Amino acid sequence: MRKFRLDIAGLLLAAGALASAGAGAQGFSALVSPPRFEDQVKPGTVYRNVVEISNVSGAAAHYTLKTADWHLDAQGSAVFDTALAPGSCRPWVGLEAADIHVAANGKRRYRFEVAVPADAPVGECRFAILLEGDPENVGGALALPVSGRIGIIVYLGVGEAAARLHLLDTGVAQVEGHKLPVLRVRNDGNAHSRLEGLVDGTDANGRKLSFLPSSLPLMPGETRTIALTPQADDTASAPPVIAYPLQLKGALDWGKQRLELDARLSP
Repeated sequence: MRKFRLDIAGLLLAAGALASAGAGAQGFSALVSPPRFEDQVKPGTVYRNVVEISNVSGAAAHYTLKTADWHLDAQGSAVFDTALAPGSCRPWVGLEAADIHVAANGKRRYRFEVAVPADAPVGECRFAILLEGDPENVGGALALPVSGRIGIIVYLGVGEAAARLHLLDTGVAQVEGHKLPVLRVRNDGNAHSRLEGLVDGTDANGRKLSFLPSSLPLMPGETRTIALTPQADDTASAPPVIAYPLQLKGALDWGKQRLELDARLSP
């Protein structure tokens, strides 16, 4: 079965880009909201939710939908696989329809449900709903059939599933051309998590800064390096350049837990 990648953090952005003039030429102009679901469910119950699918083109569109398993690669991109993975919860999933039509510039509320068995183990049910447009030929004389895809990610914690994060180390790393403070964090729990909140910092010039953690998820059993990005005073300004050494102090949250930070960092 086919495998393919899509950056989770860019799902909505990618979908929006497909609605631009260049992508419109390929006939795929879909948006989904929300691009992911993160929720909890009790064993023996049925979880139901709705994703809104928008066709932002001037022509009616036909989409097919199916489920897939997925995992994250080292860069934080999702690798989707339509083959049923060992232990997959996809047999619990019901989709409203295998294909739908959406009118030009129209919207469709699409339902799905997850029937969690009464004996389901505590943990996390993770799957994707793949939305795919009809193949269209692109490339002129050497035309190839290409179809656009969006992956809607679902994280469903079963029972008391929760992340347990541990700070292993702090440091400074080169991230997209900038020297940024980073945290090395391990998740010893049985559900994913994302660090949230802002951490206060004071750089070598005495300047007060606020740092936002990367939104990459920490999967169960995973150790990941999380970058902290200094926040600009306003959305029109570039992030400030950090003068090291940098003193960080504060806490980041996940769920009802906190990750305390108190570190002095030098490149």
